[in-house]
Amino acid sequence: MAFTHSCDPHVNMADVEVAKSLSGLLSGIAQMVYYNKSEITEELLKNELYPEMPQEQFKVLIEKMKGLIKSIATADMDHAQLEAFLTAQTKRHGGGGLSAEQAAALSRFWKSQRVRVRESLLAQHRWEPTLRGLSWRVDLQTGDSHGNADHRGPVALMELELGRAGQDSEFLCLEFDETKVNQVLKKMADIQESIDRIVQRT
Repeated sequence: MAFTHSCDPHVNMADVEVAKSLSGLLSGIAQMVYYNKSEITEELLKNELYPEMPQEQFKVLIEKMKGLIKSIATADMDHAQLEAFLTAQTKRHGGGGLSAEQAAALSRFWKSQRVRVRESLLAQHRWEPTLRGLSWRVDLQTGDSHGNADHRGPVALMELELGRAGQDSEFLCLEFDETKVNQVLKKMADIQESIDRIVQRT
């Protein structure tokens, strides 16, 4: 297994090795954190990419890279946001800042992995089962199952297609009379009002 990234052939070998190690580390972090590759561990990454680095120094490096990737991924940064963020990080004083090589590696990583990381984050935070499809119709009943005419009126029938990742769909059929439809609409209106209040506060 190799964690490598193509590099500019005109840079010297030391720079090539630094770039390859950084790119490999970022790729390994993504596989551990976002792609659920349980076989990728911090110990494996250290042994393959930074065998000569003291353990404590490697721990600081990987935690810093994890934090930066998390910040970038959580904000789903576009190109302009990413460049501004990395520029600010390189200007930080002390041990918390980024080197130019680290910033370049992060930039390359995010440009190539943004879509996949975003899809992974969405999948990790998606409720199960998910709604795969919805169909509905309105029927006009002429009486209830016992023939009583007092129950005549429109009935909304709704079929929900539900499913979990990697499994076949299940179907749920719901029936609403006019009163229940109005109750559902009222509840949806209440939810929308709550969302609007939260948005206005933020």
